[in-house]
Order: sequence, then structure tokens, then C-alpha cells
Amino acid sequence: MKYLFLLLSTITFAQQTQFVDFKSVSGKIAVNPIEKTVSGDVDYDFEILKSIDAIKIDAQNMEFSDLKLNGKPINFRNTQKQLQIIFPFKKGKNSLTFHYLAKPKQTMYFIGSETNDNLQIWTQGQGKYTSHWFPSFDDVNEKVVFNLNIVCNKDYQVLSNGVLKFKSELNGLSVWQYQMQKPMSSYLLMLTIGKFEKQKQKSNSGIPLEMYYEQKDKSKFESTYRYSKQLFDFLEKEIGVKYPWEIYKQAPVRDFLYAGMENTSATLFSTRYVVDSIGFEDRSYTNVNAHELAHQWFGNLVTAESSKHHWLQEGFATYYALLAEKEIYGEDYFYSKLYESAQQLKFASRTDTIPVLNAKASSLTFYQKGAWALYVLHEAIGDKAFKKAVKCYLKKHSFQTVNTQNFFAEIKKVSHYDLNNFSEVWLETTSFNTQQANALLNKNKSIQVLFEVEKLKNKSLSEKEVFFAKILQSDVYFTVKEAIVNQLKPEKVEDKSKLLSLALETKNIKVRQAVAASLNEIPESFRLQYETLLDDKSDQTQEIVLYNLWNNFPEQRTRYLDKSKEWIGFSDFNLRTLWLSLALSTPNYSINKEQLIDELINYSSSNYEATIRQDALEKLLAFNIINDEVLKNLVKATTHHMWQFSKFGRDNIRRLLKNATMRVSFERILPNLNESEQFQLNRLLKE
Repeated sequence: MKYLFLLLSTITFAQQTQFVDFKSVSGKIAVNPIEKTVSGDVDYDFEILKSIDAIKIDAQNMEFSDLKLNGKPINFRNTQKQLQIIFPFKKGKNSLTFHYLAKPKQTMYFIGSETNDNLQIWTQGQGKYTSHWFPSFDDVNEKVVFNLNIVCNKDYQVLSNGVLKFKSELNGLSVWQYQMQKPMSSYLLMLTIGKFEKQKQKSNSGIPLEMYYEQKDKSKFESTYRYSKQLFDFLEKEIGVKYPWEIYKQAPVRDFLYAGMENTSATLFSTRYVVDSIGFEDRSYTNVNAHELAHQWFGNLVTAESSKHHWLQEGFATYYALLAEKEIYGEDYFYSKLYESAQQLKFASRTDTIPVLNAKASSLTFYQKGAWALYVLHEAIGDKAFKKAVKCYLKKHSFQTVNTQNFFAEIKKVSHYDLNNFSEVWLETTSFNTQQANALLNKNKSIQVLFEVEKLKNKSLSEKEVFFAKILQSDVYFTVKEAIVNQLKPEKVEDKSKLLSLALETKNIKVRQAVAASLNEIPESFRLQYETLLDDKSDQTQEIVLYNLWNNFPEQRTRYLDKSKEWIGFSDFNLRTLWLSLALSTPNYSINKEQLIDELINYSSSNYEATIRQDALEKLLAFNIINDEVLKNLVKATTHHMWQFSKFGRDNIRRLLKNATMRVSFERILPNLNESEQFQLNRLLKE
């Protein structure tokens, strides 16, 4: 009988949303940065729609106590994955209260420490499950109104979903109460704690826009958040549905897993996009900004019912972000981005066997092919019909989950377009319809010229030189000129130097950057022209050029190093770490080498973000600057929550272990590592 009950319960849980409607939840929680735990009291209000013998709340590796159903103690079962309440529930309203304690293995991340005055705590629910830090629902179809009270050290700011209703302080602690008005899926619940400042704006429709930053980045505020209000106002007007939440917040966090994440009413994004006006040229936040904002409608207001329909989130967000960027940067930009993604999709379709309408589709497919599908549809049925269908789709399914047919149903009301064929071509097959894509791209004059350039790929330089020179001196969009520079890569420098000179004379940062990147070997005859790139206001260009000049002209190294010794670069110090590694590798350069080694090694330590650490470690290893401290920092990388960085650490340790001397060095540092670091290194030593 026991096993039958468990089987029945499992079936019931799978269909829980048909029997139970969780309405709202209030959580009063405290986060302990030393123990890396979160605990608190939770109060769920829910309605039983049909009689059921048990309900569940997802909860990963949590402890529970003081459970009460409608004020009375109730038995429960903790599977370490779910909190299960066994009770003969009848139709009607109920409340469930309990205390919980969690030590999240993922989803909530602790960066830095209070001791070092650089603590940040942030969450990432999508793909990771909020149920690791807050008892909630992994099923996106269960939408709840979330309200959180968060207790923390009074010196820190707290961000969560919704409006801050009040904040109070007592005995060195502060309590922040955030409230939502509308329901959302649990993966969109967020919490961030850190030392932030903010600036406020207001959208044309009256929505408060709060933009956060760290004090040290105050001077980068304008360039980081450039166009934010313009993007908001454009998307609200273009989509035709009022922004669905009461406030919109954005905050950069350190060591973030992705470019950005569209938590309901509160986007988090990577600090790599915190840039000054020079960094803006290479790492603008604009596209990520627009993409995450578009998700507030496509993903948050209406949520795909399953991963199969994920394009309804990512395809829409990608497409609407591109429309928003077109408003700022113009049509040539819009078409150049469509062309770029078309090239990626065409290439990927040779090996990619998974279409858009499949839970296992790649990011490129969900995002870029999804966006292309919408562009094709938009062009086919016309702007008026497309906007009407999108507006009706959003309004009809607000605060609900959706599938592709829900969207198609609204398209059918405004057009007789053949959606079966459309779906088959763009959503159900893996090939990319280049012919249809090119026909649409051909509407743009710059793309027409670009196609002419591409047709000349296999022609000799003498056959296309005059045409290329004409294009480089024209006012055609810069991406066409970039394509010319890239097509010239196989040619000898002396043969193409006139064309490269014309490319440099465009004074366009991106075209000049293409020249910088296209040359690894630089003849003396082109040195002076190439050196002009050192003065370009682009951290990326300067990085490429400094290395190439240093590598090609040993006799000029001191001059190049003297010129660049104050350069810092992006927030990840790309120019500084390059300079350090070049200076240390230049014989007779009059500097304190020990001091520079210490600085470079420090950048590889856990005092910095993963991107800085990896960049520093790459340079230390490349220039063979290796000591015990470097090896320890390499091992520390293997325990990092960012998989790319931890893989980098493991791969390089494996490579170094092939050297007997290095193996001895790793064995020597083993006792001085912490438990998790020892575990990782021992595994690698035993391979």
C-alpha cells in the first residue's frame, strides 16, 4: 500500500497545477555570508481546485521545521528535493507556514567577503532552479506573487523583485521589504546584496527606472547605461502593451554566469559591460540591455510552457532588441546584424541537427533563428498585422504560460499567411533558407554592396582592387569595408598596402580594428602606418596592436612599452596585464621585474573576477612565469562557479602535469590548499 501511495503521489505531483493553485508567498529571510546559508520563515497561500492527497514544493537540500497548515501543525516529508505535505486536501483556500534553512550549492552565489569589504551575493534562477535557495517551483507553469523581506548588514543594499515598500534599521541590521503585484514563475525570483549606488529616471509612461553601480564605477555610469530610457520607451511603444510591472531595476554583478538575466522587474548583468566611453565602442551594453528588457514581456509576462517553445522567449527578445537597436543605430546596423546571424546560421546548419521547436536546440537556434523567423513573419504579413497579433497574444495570455500555437492563433486572426509552411521551414527543419533570407537582406543598399564584395572572394586581387578602393572611399556602411579588409587577409602586405591605407584613412574605429587584426606579420614598410593604430580610442584595438608591434619589431619594444605603461583597458585590465607580460619578457627593459611579477600574479588571485584571473593566468603561463603562487591560483580556478574558468584551470593543470618537475611542484603545494582545492588537485594528480 505504501508503494502504491508513493506512485499515486508522484503522478499527482506531475499534474499538481491542475489540482492546486499557489497564489502568493511571503518570505522573511536572512542570508549568512560567512556560513553561506539562507534561512527564514515562509507563508504560502494556495487554493485547492480539486481534492488531492498531497502537495509539493520544490526544495533542494533544505531543512524544515515548524510546519503549519492553516495554523495547525502538519506532518511533512522532506525528500531533499521536495517538501511534501501529506494530507487529504479538499477544495478551498489554505495557508502553509514553515521555517527553512538552505546552504545552496548553486543558484545563490557569494562573491568576495565582508572582511575585504567587497561582498556581493546574487542569484540566478533560470537553468539553475530557485528551489536551491528558496522553497518554490521548478515548473514554470506554477506562477506565484512573490514578496520578500530580507535581513542583512545595514552597510549593504538589497535588491529583489518588485517595489521596495519599506526599509528599517536596528542593531546594525537592515530589513528590506519588496512586494510584487502580479504572479511570475519561480525561476524569475531574484535577490542581490552588495554595495551599490543608484541613479533614477522615469519612462514616458511613468515607470521608475533604477540603475545601480558600484561607487568605483560612478564615472562609467553614463556610458554603461547609455540609451536605457530610450530603449524602454521604444519597446513599450513598439510592443504596444504597457510595461507589465511597477518598476524596472538594473544592476551589474561580479562573476555573473551570463551576459544578463531578465528577472522580473530587475535585470542583473555582467560587470564586463560596465565601461567608459572608450570601452563603449567595443563592449556596449546596449544589445544586452534591450534583450533583457524585451524579456519583461516575452518570458516574464508570458512564459513558454516548456523548453520546446523556448524560442517564444529568446527569439522574441533577440528580435525586439534588434528593432530597438535599429531605432538608435539605424537601418544599416539592423541589416548588418541580420546578415551576420544569417551567416552563422547557414554555417551551423551544416552540422546542427536540432530545429527551433525542440527542447535541445542550441542557443544560436533559439535566439538567432527564432529572431529570423519573426523577421520573416513580420515582413510577410506587414507591420500593422504583426503588431496587432503580438499585442493580442500578450494581452490574452498575460501572466500565463504559452506555446507556439497560442502565438500562431493570433497571427491567423490578422492574416491568411501559410503558417504550416512557415513553421516547417523556420521552426521544424535545421536548414537555413538562405534564398529567402538574402531576398529580405537585399532591401538594404549596404547589404547589396556587401553581396557584391562577397562574390569576389575567389577573384585575384588585380581583378577587384579598383572596386575595393572605390568602396573603401565611399560612404557605405562600415561593415562592408570590414568585409573587404577580411577578404584581403591571404594577400601579401606589399600587394594590399594601398587598400589597407585606404581602410585606415576611413578613420572608422571598427574598420581600423579589422586592419589591426588582419596582420600578424608587419613589414617595416607598413610599420609607421600600423603604429597609428596605437592611438585609436579602442581598448580592443590597442591590445591587438601593442602585441603585434612588440612581436614584429624587437628593436622598438622599449618605445612601445614606454608609450603604453599607463594603459589599463577594460574593467578586466586587458591592456595592463598584456603590458606586464610584455615588459617582463623584454630583456634589458629597465623596470623592477619582481614588482611587476607580483602585480601580474595578484591579478590571477581570487581578489579579482574570473575574467581578470584567467587573462592573467593565460599570460603567466604563455610567458612561462610560473611559481607556487601561480600554481595555487590555477588550482583555485578549478573550484570556481563559472564552468569556463574552472575548465580552464583543469585543462592547464593537466597540461602542466605532463612535466615531471611541475608534478612535484603541484604535490608540494597540495597541503597548503583548502579542502575543495585539494579534492580537485588530487583528482587531476590521479588521472
